[in-house]
Amino acid sequence: MAGHSEHVRVAVIGSGFGGLGAAVRLRREGITDFVVLERRDSVGGTWRDNSYPGCACDVPSHLYSFSFAPNPQWPRTFSGQPHIRAYLERVADTFGLRPHLRLGTEVTEARWDAGARHWRVTTSRGELTADVLVSATGPLSDPKLPDVPGLDAFPGRVFHSSKWDHDFDLEGKRVAMVGTGASAIQIVPAIQPEVESLTVVQRTPPWVMPRMDRGISRAEQWLHGKVPATARARRGLLWLIREFQVGAFTKRPAMMRGAQAVAASHMRKAVKDPALRAKLTPDYRIGCKRILLSNDYYPALARPNTEVVASALKEVRGSTLVMADGTEREADAIVFGTGFHVTDMPIGERVFGADGRSLAEHWKGGMAALRGCSVDGFPNLLFVIGPNTGLGNSSMILMIESSLNYVAAYLRALDTTGAAALDARPEAVRSWNDEVQRRMARTVWNTGGCVSWYLDDQGRNTTVWPGTTAEFRRATRRLDLQEYEIVPAGAPEERPERVEVAS
Repeated sequence: MAGHSEHVRVAVIGSGFGGLGAAVRLRREGITDFVVLERRDSVGGTWRDNSYPGCACDVPSHLYSFSFAPNPQWPRTFSGQPHIRAYLERVADTFGLRPHLRLGTEVTEARWDAGARHWRVTTSRGELTADVLVSATGPLSDPKLPDVPGLDAFPGRVFHSSKWDHDFDLEGKRVAMVGTGASAIQIVPAIQPEVESLTVVQRTPPWVMPRMDRGISRAEQWLHGKVPATARARRGLLWLIREFQVGAFTKRPAMMRGAQAVAASHMRKAVKDPALRAKLTPDYRIGCKRILLSNDYYPALARPNTEVVASALKEVRGSTLVMADGTEREADAIVFGTGFHVTDMPIGERVFGADGRSLAEHWKGGMAALRGCSVDGFPNLLFVIGPNTGLGNSSMILMIESSLNYVAAYLRALDTTGAAALDARPEAVRSWNDEVQRRMARTVWNTGGCVSWYLDDQGRNTTVWPGTTAEFRRATRRLDLQEYEIVPAGAPEERPERVEVAS
């Protein structure tokens, strides 16, 4: 009928690990009235978008996968992008998620309708309404490109690592790689052998540890397939090792000295030139920025056709790149490995809460969410990978599954209270966030002497969780109704504005 838009119980935005995990969890909770809105034409999130040469995960595969969807066939301890993407496609098939997927459907606006007490979601393919909105857009979904004067007039190719131009043949070309983060250290060794020259534009050097990667034998794969307990034990061991490391990151950064010595020795073995070594040695404590894993990054930098320029890119004049220190280099292609909009989620500009303000406006002073999942003034909006749920050393999938426990508890609370919505109390969000920031103060991310993408423009770490994954799991196991105001159901004209929950 004209004028009637579709209504669903839950609308999920995004189909990466967070969105597909949410969809599986909804089905397991007996909720089938939901859609997954995905702006691209296939699932996979960051593992679909990032298809650059050498793209792989830096968390072991048996830990970087859903606990409810083990994959005995991982080919390597650290799997490459094609295998992770294929795994997510398989999850969509195995758990019957295809009918719920709306591919090629970008959410352009989501607005809380206080009268109807639901979300009005505008997409590139029309409107729908939803009782609950789950944002699983992820922090690594919108690439960040620096505003470099003259870049528009560069005659060669320009692209971001997450939008790799596979039609462009790099062979024999002069390539500039801007950035030295997690993507760049995989791209550099992958393209170095084929390019004529490679200029690595480095503002800040990373600490790089050896990558303990190897193929997983057929016998191991067979054993994990036939005796699932062995795969669970492997996962459990990988998890435990990382849980024990957390204290060094969050409470006793001085304990990172041993790791720093390993990273320094790793560099010395591969880089014999003292001048290059000096350029590549960070002046901050290891762990302050994300620790990177590679066995071939340093050897690639030491090759005769590679040059590291330890300065920022200031401007582009024709095909010449001009650095802040005055260095000039010619290039046929510029690849930006400059990261993503993490502390200023672009979805924030599109979501409007009960008072009509956007989430971006609400978060002007810094992102904050109750238990990483819900925001005051935005009833029935839930985040998977929300503020301060990132990790510095373990698997994000563990955090995603904990957030999904909370989403499930939230939906059950709506059913048991008969409420139209729950709205996080501002004081509950504040109290949770104050504690997170208090604990953050002594972490290596805040005290290590660096400026990382974990920090927002006010220097606050709104990205990482300052504890173990087990602590976060406990914090999200159940929902405390005292942290919420209940928005009652009923006809709009009969409804009071707010009903307080009896404490």
